[in-house]
Amino acid sequence: MERGGCGPASAPVDFALGAAACCLACVFTNPLEVVKTRLQLQGELRPRGSYARHYRGVLQALAAVGRADGLRGLQKGLTAGLLYQGLMNGVRFCCYARLEHAGLTPQPGGTVAAGALAGALGAFVASPAYLVKTHLQAQTVAAFAVGHQHNHQSVSGAFETIYKKQGLLGLWRGVNGAVPRVTVGSAAQLATFASAKEWVRKHQWFQEGSWMVALSGGMISSVAVAVAMTPFDVVSTRLYNQPVDEVGKGKHYRGFLDCFVQIVGKEGFVALYKGLGPAYFRLGPHTTLSLLFWDELRQLTCQHQGT
Repeated sequence: MERGGCGPASAPVDFALGAAACCLACVFTNPLEVVKTRLQLQGELRPRGSYARHYRGVLQALAAVGRADGLRGLQKGLTAGLLYQGLMNGVRFCCYARLEHAGLTPQPGGTVAAGALAGALGAFVASPAYLVKTHLQAQTVAAFAVGHQHNHQSVSGAFETIYKKQGLLGLWRGVNGAVPRVTVGSAAQLATFASAKEWVRKHQWFQEGSWMVALSGGMISSVAVAVAMTPFDVVSTRLYNQPVDEVGKGKHYRGFLDCFVQIVGKEGFVALYKGLGPAYFRLGPHTTLSLLFWDELRQLTCQHQGT
Protein backbone atom coordinates (compact mmCIF):
# COMPACT_ATOMS: atom_id res chain seq x y z
CA MET A 1 0.00 0.00 0.00
CA GLU A 2 2.85 2.32 -0.74
CA ARG A 3 1.74 5.24 -2.83
CA GLY A 4 3.27 6.99 -5.83
CA GLY A 5 6.94 6.58 -4.98
CA CYS A 6 6.39 7.50 -1.37
CA GLY A 7 8.24 5.08 0.89
CA PRO A 8 6.56 3.11 3.64
CA ALA A 9 5.29 5.21 6.51
CA SER A 10 6.60 4.70 10.02
CA ALA A 11 4.68 2.35 12.33
CA PRO A 12 3.26 5.25 14.44
CA VAL A 13 2.06 7.01 11.28
CA ASP A 14 0.41 3.83 9.94
CA PHE A 15 -1.23 3.31 13.34
CA ALA A 16 -2.55 6.88 13.44
CA LEU A 17 -3.83 6.76 9.86
CA GLY A 18 -5.57 3.42 10.32
CA ALA A 19 -7.15 4.58 13.58
CA ALA A 20 -8.31 7.92 12.15
CA ALA A 21 -9.77 6.36 8.99
CA CYS A 22 -11.84 3.75 10.83
CA CYS A 23 -13.00 6.17 13.52
CA LEU A 24 -14.37 8.44 10.79
CA ALA A 25 -16.19 5.47 9.26
CA CYS A 26 -17.50 4.39 12.69
CA VAL A 27 -19.38 7.67 13.19
CA PHE A 28 -21.48 6.91 10.11
CA THR A 29 -22.04 3.17 10.69
CA ASN A 30 -22.51 2.97 14.49
CA PRO A 31 -26.35 3.00 14.33
CA LEU A 32 -26.22 -0.23 12.31
CA GLU A 33 -23.85 -1.69 14.91
CA VAL A 34 -26.43 -0.94 17.63
CA VAL A 35 -29.16 -2.67 15.60
CA LYS A 36 -26.92 -5.65 14.83
CA THR A 37 -26.10 -6.13 18.53
CA ARG A 38 -29.79 -6.07 19.52
CA LEU A 39 -30.75 -8.56 16.79
CA GLN A 40 -27.95 -10.93 17.77
CA LEU A 41 -29.01 -10.94 21.42
CA GLN A 42 -32.74 -11.25 20.73
CA GLY A 43 -34.14 -14.66 21.68
CA GLU A 44 -30.90 -15.80 23.29
CA LEU A 45 -30.94 -19.59 23.84
CA ARG A 46 -34.69 -19.76 23.20
CA PRO A 47 -36.42 -21.63 20.34
CA ARG A 48 -37.75 -19.54 17.48
CA GLY A 49 -41.31 -18.37 18.15
CA SER A 50 -41.04 -18.58 21.94
CA TYR A 51 -40.08 -14.93 22.53
CA ALA A 52 -41.25 -11.45 21.62
CA ARG A 53 -39.46 -10.01 18.60
CA HIS A 54 -38.90 -6.33 19.29
CA TYR A 55 -36.51 -5.99 16.37
CA ARG A 56 -37.46 -7.22 12.88
CA GLY A 57 -35.04 -6.30 10.13
CA VAL A 58 -32.87 -3.25 9.62
CA LEU A 59 -35.38 -0.43 9.12
CA GLN A 60 -37.87 -1.61 11.75
CA ALA A 61 -35.04 -2.17 14.23
CA LEU A 62 -33.66 1.33 13.64
CA ALA A 63 -37.14 2.73 14.30
CA ALA A 64 -37.52 0.56 17.42
CA VAL A 65 -34.23 1.79 18.85
CA GLY A 66 -35.31 5.36 18.12
CA ARG A 67 -38.62 4.84 19.93
CA ALA A 68 -37.01 3.16 22.93
CA ASP A 69 -33.92 5.31 23.37
CA GLY A 70 -34.51 8.41 21.28
CA LEU A 71 -32.38 9.50 18.33
CA ARG A 72 -29.31 9.59 20.58
CA GLY A 73 -29.87 5.89 21.21
CA LEU A 74 -28.81 5.19 17.63
CA GLN A 75 -25.33 6.29 18.62
CA LYS A 76 -25.18 4.24 21.83
CA GLY A 77 -21.70 3.01 22.60
CA LEU A 78 -20.15 5.43 20.09
CA THR A 79 -17.34 6.50 22.43
CA ALA A 80 -16.42 2.89 23.19
CA GLY A 81 -16.85 2.09 19.49
CA LEU A 82 -14.41 4.84 18.52
CA LEU A 83 -11.93 3.57 21.10
CA TYR A 84 -12.31 0.05 19.72
CA GLN A 85 -11.99 1.14 16.09
CA GLY A 86 -8.98 3.30 16.88
CA LEU A 87 -7.12 0.58 18.75
CA MET A 88 -8.13 -2.41 16.64
CA ASN A 89 -7.71 -0.84 13.22
CA GLY A 90 -4.69 1.21 14.17
CA VAL A 91 -2.94 -2.03 15.09
CA ARG A 92 -4.49 -3.92 12.15
CA PHE A 93 -3.55 -1.45 9.41
CA CYS A 94 -0.13 -0.82 10.94
CA CYS A 95 0.60 -4.55 11.16
CA TYR A 96 -0.73 -5.17 7.62
CA ALA A 97 1.47 -2.37 6.23
CA ARG A 98 4.53 -3.85 8.00
CA LEU A 99 3.78 -7.32 6.58
CA GLU A 100 3.21 -5.82 3.14
CA HIS A 101 6.53 -3.96 3.29
CA ALA A 102 8.22 -7.20 4.42
CA GLY A 103 7.07 -8.85 1.17
CA LEU A 104 4.38 -11.20 2.52
CA THR A 105 1.37 -9.94 0.54
CA PRO A 106 2.69 -10.69 -2.99
CA GLN A 107 3.17 -14.36 -2.01
CA PRO A 108 0.40 -16.91 -2.76
CA GLY A 109 -2.20 -16.47 -0.03
CA GLY A 110 -0.11 -13.67 1.44
CA THR A 111 -2.91 -11.10 1.49
CA VAL A 112 -5.20 -13.47 3.38
CA ALA A 113 -2.46 -14.44 5.83
CA ALA A 114 -1.42 -10.82 6.44
CA GLY A 115 -5.04 -9.76 6.93
CA ALA A 116 -5.70 -12.63 9.35
CA LEU A 117 -2.57 -12.00 11.43
CA ALA A 118 -3.15 -8.26 11.56
CA GLY A 119 -6.81 -8.75 12.50
CA ALA A 120 -6.03 -11.23 15.27
CA LEU A 121 -3.51 -8.89 16.89
CA GLY A 122 -5.84 -5.89 16.59
CA ALA A 123 -8.77 -7.83 18.08
CA PHE A 124 -6.73 -8.90 21.10
CA VAL A 125 -5.44 -5.41 21.86
CA ALA A 126 -8.85 -3.76 21.50
CA SER A 127 -10.97 -6.46 23.18
CA PRO A 128 -11.77 -4.47 26.37
CA ALA A 129 -13.25 -1.64 24.29
CA TYR A 130 -15.44 -4.08 22.33
CA LEU A 131 -16.62 -5.61 25.60
CA VAL A 132 -17.80 -2.24 26.91
CA LYS A 133 -19.27 -1.26 23.52
CA THR A 134 -21.38 -4.41 23.44
CA HIS A 135 -22.66 -3.86 26.99
CA LEU A 136 -23.65 -0.26 26.26
CA GLN A 137 -25.30 -1.00 22.91
CA ALA A 138 -27.41 -3.78 24.45
CA GLN A 139 -28.75 -1.50 27.20
CA THR A 140 -32.24 -0.14 26.72
CA VAL A 141 -35.57 0.26 28.50
CA ALA A 142 -37.13 -2.91 29.91
CA ALA A 143 -39.87 -3.09 27.27
CA PHE A 144 -37.30 -3.43 24.46
CA ALA A 145 -34.51 -5.19 26.37
CA VAL A 146 -32.73 -8.19 24.84
CA GLY A 147 -29.86 -10.09 26.39
CA HIS A 148 -28.38 -9.39 29.80
CA GLN A 149 -28.58 -5.75 30.90
CA HIS A 150 -25.37 -4.56 32.58
CA ASN A 151 -26.71 -1.08 33.37
CA HIS A 152 -23.46 0.84 33.05
CA GLN A 153 -23.76 4.61 33.42
CA SER A 154 -20.82 5.58 31.20
CA VAL A 155 -17.83 4.20 29.32
CA SER A 156 -15.41 4.98 32.15
CA GLY A 157 -17.90 3.61 34.68
CA ALA A 158 -18.15 0.37 32.68
CA PHE A 159 -14.39 -0.11 32.64
CA GLU A 160 -14.20 0.66 36.36
CA THR A 161 -17.05 -1.71 37.28
CA ILE A 162 -15.65 -4.60 35.24
CA TYR A 163 -12.15 -4.08 36.64
CA LYS A 164 -13.34 -3.91 40.25
CA LYS A 165 -15.53 -7.01 39.96
CA GLN A 166 -13.42 -9.21 37.68
CA GLY A 167 -9.92 -7.80 37.72
CA LEU A 168 -7.68 -7.07 34.74
CA LEU A 169 -8.44 -10.40 33.06
CA GLY A 170 -12.14 -9.55 33.21
CA LEU A 171 -11.54 -6.78 30.67
CA TRP A 172 -10.44 -9.45 28.18
CA ARG A 173 -13.44 -11.71 28.80
CA GLY A 174 -14.84 -12.77 25.42
CA VAL A 175 -11.56 -12.31 23.58
CA ASN A 176 -11.70 -16.00 22.58
CA GLY A 177 -14.66 -15.08 20.41
CA ALA A 178 -13.29 -11.75 19.19
CA VAL A 179 -10.01 -13.04 17.79
CA PRO A 180 -11.60 -15.65 15.42
CA ARG A 181 -14.25 -13.07 14.44
CA VAL A 182 -11.80 -10.38 13.38
CA THR A 183 -9.30 -12.87 11.96
CA VAL A 184 -11.92 -14.21 9.54
CA GLY A 185 -13.40 -10.77 8.82
CA SER A 186 -10.07 -9.05 8.27
CA ALA A 187 -8.75 -11.79 6.01
CA ALA A 188 -11.93 -11.77 3.91
CA GLN A 189 -12.12 -7.97 3.79
CA LEU A 190 -8.54 -7.27 2.80
CA ALA A 191 -8.46 -10.20 0.36
CA THR A 192 -11.70 -9.39 -1.49
CA PHE A 193 -12.01 -5.58 -1.45
CA ALA A 194 -9.26 -4.88 -3.97
CA SER A 195 -10.35 -7.64 -6.37
CA ALA A 196 -14.02 -6.61 -6.14
CA LYS A 197 -13.13 -2.97 -6.84
CA GLU A 198 -11.01 -4.01 -9.83
CA TRP A 199 -13.91 -6.13 -11.15
CA VAL A 200 -16.24 -3.11 -10.99
CA ARG A 201 -13.62 -0.92 -12.68
CA LYS A 202 -13.21 -3.38 -15.56
CA HIS A 203 -16.94 -3.33 -16.27
CA GLN A 204 -16.75 0.48 -16.61
CA TRP A 205 -20.10 1.10 -14.94
CA PHE A 206 -18.77 4.33 -13.46
CA GLN A 207 -16.28 6.98 -14.48
CA GLU A 208 -12.64 6.20 -13.74
CA GLY A 209 -11.77 7.50 -10.28
CA SER A 210 -15.42 7.80 -9.17
CA TRP A 211 -16.11 7.13 -5.49
CA MET A 212 -18.90 4.81 -6.71
CA VAL A 213 -16.24 2.32 -7.85
CA ALA A 214 -14.94 2.00 -4.30
CA LEU A 215 -18.45 1.91 -2.81
CA SER A 216 -19.64 -0.77 -5.24
CA GLY A 217 -16.50 -2.79 -4.65
CA GLY A 218 -17.06 -2.51 -0.91
CA MET A 219 -20.67 -3.64 -1.15
CA ILE A 220 -19.72 -6.64 -3.31
CA SER A 221 -16.79 -7.54 -1.06
CA SER A 222 -19.04 -7.29 1.97
CA VAL A 223 -21.23 -10.17 0.75
CA ALA A 224 -18.30 -12.52 1.31
CA VAL A 225 -17.25 -10.79 4.53
CA ALA A 226 -20.76 -10.82 6.04
CA VAL A 227 -21.41 -14.48 5.17
CA ALA A 228 -18.04 -15.57 6.56
CA MET A 229 -18.00 -13.34 9.61
CA THR A 230 -21.58 -13.20 10.95
CA PRO A 231 -21.57 -16.59 12.77
CA PHE A 232 -18.38 -15.55 14.57
CA ASP A 233 -19.91 -12.15 15.22
CA VAL A 234 -23.00 -13.66 16.86
CA VAL A 235 -20.87 -15.90 19.09
CA SER A 236 -18.61 -12.99 19.98
CA THR A 237 -21.55 -10.74 20.94
CA ARG A 238 -23.05 -13.47 23.15
CA LEU A 239 -19.73 -14.14 24.91
CA TYR A 240 -19.13 -10.46 25.59
CA ASN A 241 -22.62 -9.71 26.84
CA GLN A 242 -23.32 -12.77 29.02
CA PRO A 243 -23.59 -12.29 32.81
CA VAL A 244 -20.79 -13.68 34.96
CA ASP A 245 -20.63 -15.26 38.41
CA GLU A 246 -18.65 -14.01 41.39
CA VAL A 247 -15.38 -15.41 40.01
CA GLY A 248 -15.91 -13.97 36.54
CA LYS A 249 -17.05 -17.13 34.73
CA GLY A 250 -19.81 -16.85 32.16
CA LYS A 251 -23.22 -18.06 33.31
CA HIS A 252 -24.43 -19.02 29.83
CA TYR A 253 -21.37 -20.20 27.91
CA ARG A 254 -18.06 -21.83 28.85
CA GLY A 255 -16.29 -20.59 25.76
CA PHE A 256 -16.35 -20.17 21.98
CA LEU A 257 -17.17 -23.77 21.03
CA ASP A 258 -19.77 -24.19 23.80
CA CYS A 259 -21.49 -20.98 22.69
CA PHE A 260 -21.54 -22.14 19.07
CA VAL A 261 -22.98 -25.54 20.01
CA GLN A 262 -25.64 -24.06 22.32
CA ILE A 263 -26.83 -21.54 19.73
CA VAL A 264 -27.22 -24.20 17.04
CA GLY A 265 -28.78 -26.70 19.46
CA LYS A 266 -31.32 -24.36 21.07
CA GLU A 267 -32.01 -21.74 18.41
CA GLY A 268 -31.17 -23.57 15.20
CA PHE A 269 -28.40 -23.05 12.62
CA VAL A 270 -30.09 -19.96 11.18
CA ALA A 271 -29.54 -18.18 14.53
CA LEU A 272 -25.85 -17.94 13.64
CA TYR A 273 -26.91 -15.42 11.02
CA LYS A 274 -28.94 -13.17 13.30
CA GLY A 275 -28.18 -9.57 12.41
CA LEU A 276 -26.95 -10.46 8.92
CA GLY A 277 -28.90 -7.59 7.33
CA PRO A 278 -27.44 -4.74 9.39
CA ALA A 279 -24.06 -6.50 9.40
CA TYR A 280 -24.00 -6.39 5.59
CA PHE A 281 -25.29 -2.85 5.25
CA ARG A 282 -22.78 -1.73 7.87
CA LEU A 283 -19.84 -3.65 6.41
CA GLY A 284 -20.18 -2.25 2.90
CA PRO A 285 -20.02 1.45 3.79
CA HIS A 286 -17.62 0.81 6.69
CA THR A 287 -15.21 -1.16 4.49
CA THR A 288 -15.38 1.46 1.76
CA LEU A 289 -15.13 4.47 4.05
CA SER A 290 -12.33 2.95 6.15
CA LEU A 291 -10.16 2.03 3.17
CA LEU A 292 -11.06 5.22 1.30
CA PHE A 293 -10.20 7.45 4.28
CA TRP A 294 -7.02 5.44 4.93
CA ASP A 295 -5.93 5.70 1.30
CA GLU A 296 -6.64 9.44 1.18
CA LEU A 297 -4.89 10.08 4.49
CA ARG A 298 -1.84 8.14 3.32
CA GLN A 299 -1.72 10.18 0.12
CA LEU A 300 -1.89 13.40 2.12
CA THR A 301 0.90 12.08 4.36
CA CYS A 302 3.04 11.26 1.33
CA GLN A 303 2.45 14.75 -0.08
CA HIS A 304 3.35 16.31 3.24
CA GLN A 305 6.52 14.22 3.51
CA GLY A 306 7.49 15.27 0.00
CA THR A 307 7.27 19.00 0.76
